[in-house]
Amino acid sequence: MTNERLLKAVRDFTRLAEDNSLDESQILERASDSMRYLIEKDDWLTEELTQSHPEYYQQHLIYGDPLDRFSLVSFVWGPGQKTPIHNHTVWGVIGMLSGSEVEQSFRMTEDGVLVKEGDLVRLDPGDVACVSPRIGDIHEVSNAYDDRKSISIHLYGGNIGRIRRSVYDLNSGEEKEFISGYSNRVTPNLWL
Repeated sequence: MTNERLLKAVRDFTRLAEDNSLDESQILERASDSMRYLIEKDDWLTEELTQSHPEYYQQHLIYGDPLDRFSLVSFVWGPGQKTPIHNHTVWGVIGMLSGSEVEQSFRMTEDGVLVKEGDLVRLDPGDVACVSPRIGDIHEVSNAYDDRKSISIHLYGGNIGRIRRSVYDLNSGEEKEFISGYSNRVTPNLWL
């Protein structure tokens, strides 16, 4: 295993975080390019960061910027697992590494009703998608497969494990705050 690909991506993401001249659309465009490079191969992702859980999807921290400007996370989806409907409150770039996931977007109407927004979107290996409060931030994501795990890599414009976010009940529109944390207790050594 080699971490050169991961180190290059983390350097790219750090440079993006340092460039205060960029607006969100420029950040998403450049971060998407770096994400595409990162997910071209999977030889950089350690075994520990590919572990699934029999009941819950896993959110493993790969790298957290020490100033909380961004975080890089592997999402490991066991067969048939899915998120609740949730938001992020920051921009994000999702890259599909292996398997596939399906996303349904939602939006909140002016009168507080949660409604589906657009069709289901499927991400396959190599695909990249973005989220943000500006372009659409509420969605539900699921593993496209009932018989195997899927892994996606997520970059967020903040420390997503520490950010106060919300989950939503589709029927009532009720919003409940949460902080996700991370599934792993130890982050990888990028310099091995």
